Amino acid sequence: MSDFAVTRRTVVKHVVPSRFLPEGERSLRIYLPPGYQETISYPVIYCQDGEDFFNFGRIATIGQGLILEEDWEPFVIVGVDVDKRLRTSEYMPGGSRHEVYTRFFAEEMVPDVERHFSVRRTPDDRLLAGDSLGAAVCLSLSLQRRDLFNRILSLSGAYYDHSMEQAKAAGDLSGLNLWMAVGLQETAFETDRGTFDFVTLNREMHRLLVSKGARVDYAERDGEHKWGFWQQLLPEALAPFLGPARRY
Repeated sequence: MSDFAVTRRTVVKHVVPSRFLPEGERSLRIYLPPGYQETISYPVIYCQDGEDFFNFGRIATIGQGLILEEDWEPFVIVGVDVDKRLRTSEYMPGGSRHEVYTRFFAEEMVPDVERHFSVRRTPDDRLLAGDSLGAAVCLSLSLQRRDLFNRILSLSGAYYDHSMEQAKAAGDLSGLNLWMAVGLQETAFETDRGTFDFVTLNREMHRLLVSKGARVDYAERDGEHKWGFWQQLLPEALAPFLGPARRY
């Protein structure tokens, strides 16, 4: 195998057919690590807001660097694209499309990826990653399907009332692992649903999850509700799940 084949950054497009989504399909962008082989199975990150994670978060470039320069075990990254006009209805618990989206994700998308790509099939080797409402849908997926998902990377989670209600209604959450961070300049962020104090929302969700037995790494840092802040956090956020000294 040539050096170029080992070091090049490979991102492929993939379309998943769906019985649940009205559009009948959803597009993915998938990062394959250096030297990817079908005979090897890889840990996998499933990212909400896939286009943003790849373009603004630069997660494929960051992942490539961690694998090649920091000697991390190779992993696959799956970015699930979203129509921004439908994002709130799909990602927000209680939203009009939330149930069909989460069913698509768990019952169609993950099995389709596992059929077409060499990714591992256990909860301990799947990581859900999301920013803002993307973090909220990651938590919702895990609370609904603990058999599939028990690891979450949460960047400035938009944990509104329905998310809090979901978490309060959950039973014992031991075995659920999260890395959560929020920016200290996110105390009055304007959304299409009003102005919210994301620091308070994340503190409250952190306390609630810990009270139910979840294992949570929680951080508050100088930063705003934007990708410039979240991109800087990604190497630290990924390390407990995928780094050489992984804890989860």
